[in-house]
Amino acid sequence: MNIAKEKMVSVIYELKYDDSEAQLIEKVEQDNPLTFLFGKGKMLEHFENKLEGLSTGDTFDFKLSAEQAYGSVTEQAIVDVPMEAFEVDGKVDEALITLGNTIPMMDSYGNRLHGIVIEVSKESVKMDFNHPLAGEALHFTGKVLEIRDAKPEELEESCGTGSCGTGNDGCGSGGCCGGC
Repeated sequence: MNIAKEKMVSVIYELKYDDSEAQLIEKVEQDNPLTFLFGKGKMLEHFENKLEGLSTGDTFDFKLSAEQAYGSVTEQAIVDVPMEAFEVDGKVDEALITLGNTIPMMDSYGNRLHGIVIEVSKESVKMDFNHPLAGEALHFTGKVLEIRDAKPEELEESCGTGSCGTGNDGCGSGGCCGGC
């Protein structure tokens, strides 16, 4: 069986920056593979494009440009959030708004976002809502562990199952392969 639309796919992989240092970003191992419904737009489009047609046991090794992965860093995703947004019972949790901290937030439409605190003033907190890997070229190497027909209930699910990496909170919801 080959990877195709509406197949459940399980893979293991290493994700590294595609630069001279090739630093490891995340490693997905056999005891907790990334398992997802292929072709439903829940993974990076170009990640899926590179896997399409592979079979169980096949290995992969490919690079994605920043534009193919999470896009460029955009200034519009860096915003000043009023200090009042961080108040609970009239008091701001100072530990929450420390530089470099990632804070789960919600936009006015109810969408969950993860913002990184990049500056704190008396009136506001400057947060970066770009994906942590925006502006980065990525290098994936891995192996296809399993491909099977999706069950009816899996076809109805909105997100893949399993995890997209271990020990790396910097990728936000959905891990580094995509997001829900």
